[in-house]
Amino acid sequence: MALLSVRNLGKSFGSRTLFSEISFEVAAKDHIGLIGANGAGKTTLFQMLLGNVQPDLGEVIRTKLLRVGSLEQTPALLPGQTLYSLVMQVFEPLMQLELELEKVNRQLNQEKEQTRINELVKRQYALQEQYEAQGGLQYQSRARSALLGLGFLEDELEKPASVLSGGQLGKAMLARVLLSGADLLLLDEPTNHLDVWSMEWLENYLRSYAGAYIVISHDRYFLDRVTNRTLEISNTKMFASKGNYTRHLELRASEQETLRRQYYNTRKEIRRIEGIVEQQRRWNRERNIKTAESKLKQIARLESTLVAPEKEVESVRFSFDVRQVPGNDVLIVEDVQKSFGENRLFENVSLHIRAGERVCLLGPNGCGKTTLLHILMGKLAPDSGLHYFGANVEPGYYEQNMRSMQPERTVLEEVWSAYPRRTQTEMRNALAAFLFRAEQVEKKIEMLSGGEKARVQLLKLMLSGSNLLLLDEPTNHLDIASRETLESALEDYGGAMLIVTHDRYLVNRIADRVLYLDKTGLTETIGGYDAFLEAMQQMQSTPQETAKKPKNEYHLKKERQSAYVKTKGESRRLEREIEQLESEKLELELTLAKPEVSCDYQKVAELSKNIEELTKELDDTYKAWEQALLLAEELGEET
Repeated sequence: MALLSVRNLGKSFGSRTLFSEISFEVAAKDHIGLIGANGAGKTTLFQMLLGNVQPDLGEVIRTKLLRVGSLEQTPALLPGQTLYSLVMQVFEPLMQLELELEKVNRQLNQEKEQTRINELVKRQYALQEQYEAQGGLQYQSRARSALLGLGFLEDELEKPASVLSGGQLGKAMLARVLLSGADLLLLDEPTNHLDVWSMEWLENYLRSYAGAYIVISHDRYFLDRVTNRTLEISNTKMFASKGNYTRHLELRASEQETLRRQYYNTRKEIRRIEGIVEQQRRWNRERNIKTAESKLKQIARLESTLVAPEKEVESVRFSFDVRQVPGNDVLIVEDVQKSFGENRLFENVSLHIRAGERVCLLGPNGCGKTTLLHILMGKLAPDSGLHYFGANVEPGYYEQNMRSMQPERTVLEEVWSAYPRRTQTEMRNALAAFLFRAEQVEKKIEMLSGGEKARVQLLKLMLSGSNLLLLDEPTNHLDIASRETLESALEDYGGAMLIVTHDRYLVNRIADRVLYLDKTGLTETIGGYDAFLEAMQQMQSTPQETAKKPKNEYHLKKERQSAYVKTKGESRRLEREIEQLESEKLELELTLAKPEVSCDYQKVAELSKNIEELTKELDDTYKAWEQALLLAEELGEET
């Protein structure tokens, strides 16, 4: 039996339709991911399921006594309330049972009359049974475990709730809803403010959750791990599939391809029949007229079955170009340390990034990842240590908080102020590629959403021509389509990059190596997030005394890892060089084939010589590329 049924739901705001004819059911064990572009109506749909917003059309049917839990706004805080007591409010019924049990116990100790004692014992037994059935023996440890799992420290549990940051309050509200025991959870972006370990804990918790939930998220790695159904709102319609996010993509692609074939085959058949109708009409005999009328009915039947393929949702077009090629050593950091008062963020931070390398920086919230980027960009001074960029390095910085943008400027003014030599037409074309068109370019920065501000900042970075990108949470505020476009652009980017991120899907797709930052410094692993997680789990499960290895073996392993990453970067550089050389060669060959050139002997000789030189250079580059691939393969097996 379905916990909740949605039938033909529709909602519009003015002339804009968010969605229409949406129907689905939620069963008792469903773990559903709700996806769609920013502004598609996902949060509005949640508010309808909660009864806070009424649909224009359709209905939401809930089973009787259905308990729905959702991420709520922070309630009014009580005087003296701590983080722990704020979360414990969700167990108010259990705490009332405890008070009732204590009252009965006191009465038992004072009562002398046997009949009354017997009544109190029965009452005590019933209350105790109810208390245990509702989890009374475990609720305090569950609350503590949830808070620690979501990243709070033990000594923070008694922290006054009034001094918690917005992110901390958000995590406290998440703990409350998870502990509520609701039959159906509605979770809107629950991974916000969580570091990688907190997300791991949340995923494990949700995978074992006994009830149902629907989760809105742009975190594809998270969706893949915690969902068994997917609902997507796209072009005002809903598309449902059985499976997680990755499986949904496969099924949607297959469905769209089938629809596309059916649509074009039907259109082709309609055109063929229309030709017959036209022919019969030209003959203009009674028999021909009847045939034409019959064929027209056939066309009408075919047209009634036509289902046009879904239009692609418009997404941002990224392309990061490098203005000049740097030397091999792009960024060097040696023994950097930073503290604020008595709070030491990190020490012993050393790293070396080479040309073409893709490095992702992970770490718990508050460990100093953003601070490290500020140090590298000269916004902060380290307490000790040194850092410097290599020859011809032009760093480009994407800041997470986006405070460098002037709120009173328009979108056009903000981008144009960074590149005043470009024409207005060039600026408007660039802004159009980032979905800012017509009057949208005149919107004030302060009026933009988080996703729109992110697009402005990414556009400024794209135009910079930097050969080293320092990116602080670049996928925050971006919907899934924009994240995938950004990842494709980063894959094609020819420079080096250091990315601070919690986006594990991005790390798996982009990273050559992962650096994990904590108070003691950096831990390095080769590969993406899955390789990092496996390495960290092995380190945690290996006894400390057996984990220690001779110093020379450790250094040898580091050298092999470094050589592997360097060789991978070199192979990518050679791939880009091959593409460039092949493009130049093709252009020369096309020029040589032109009639006006083939008649000019001197020009033919010059072009032929250039083509011959390019062919030799291509052969040499191909050989170097093949050697780099072989070496990378050997080093990868060793590491």
